Amino acid sequence: MLTITLIQSTLHWENVDANLNMFQEKIESITKHSHIIILPEMFNTGFSTQSTHLAETMDGKTVEWMKKMAIKVKSIITGSLMIKEEGHVYNRLLWVLPNGEHYQYDKRHLFSYADEDEQFTAGTKRLIASVNGWRLNLQICYDLRFPVWARQTYGVHPEYDILVYVANWPDKRKHAWKSLLVARAIENQCFVIGVNRVGKDGEGHEYGGHSMVIDPLGEVEYHKAEREDIHTFSLDKAELNHIRNRFPFLQDGDNFTLRHK
Repeated sequence: MLTITLIQSTLHWENVDANLNMFQEKIESITKHSHIIILPEMFNTGFSTQSTHLAETMDGKTVEWMKKMAIKVKSIITGSLMIKEEGHVYNRLLWVLPNGEHYQYDKRHLFSYADEDEQFTAGTKRLIASVNGWRLNLQICYDLRFPVWARQTYGVHPEYDILVYVANWPDKRKHAWKSLLVARAIENQCFVIGVNRVGKDGEGHEYGGHSMVIDPLGEVEYHKAEREDIHTFSLDKAELNHIRNRFPFLQDGDNFTLRHK
């Protein structure tokens, strides 16, 4: 079994200290131990693409906070934030282990509709992490619209078991969010977890949450709209294996190679 907590929350616009204090309270309120705690995209600032002065270095306040919290609660903590490095700014998801070590994924698909591509540098590599015999493919928001980036490779042995999206996905495009999360689960025969925010940001955009947990058949096991929520749940590897063995669709897939533009 793998126990996961997702936190669907409002965010304080461009206020790092307020967000870190808020999430610390929420994390410390979790009563059941989780292997993984998932926070939204840009959880420390909100999706503020024009405010790259808020980007931190890898030895900055938010990264140190994530390490401290992961050690304190003995859980992996993940979420994305703006990171500046060697003259570039990245929308970077950090995967912070309970011993303080970390791995990272830089958002591949930048949201040009909001000029994210003008302010940030795109990543080029996926991150598939391992926990208790599970493999998790970790992605960010707009990546959801590009199925090739999430697609399982051809063959009997899938690359991963869980696909995670952390997001600031506006409520007016919620139909796409909900539909694509279900599609990614069905086509990749995996659990899908989407963690979004709620509330209004500093630019007036509304966020309705709609964080979801979806099984490998596309059935929605959890869905929360409109309000904050802290949801802890467990996933059973036997359920996943049963579905994949009964419906071995992935072995009939197409072989392909990703080429980066």
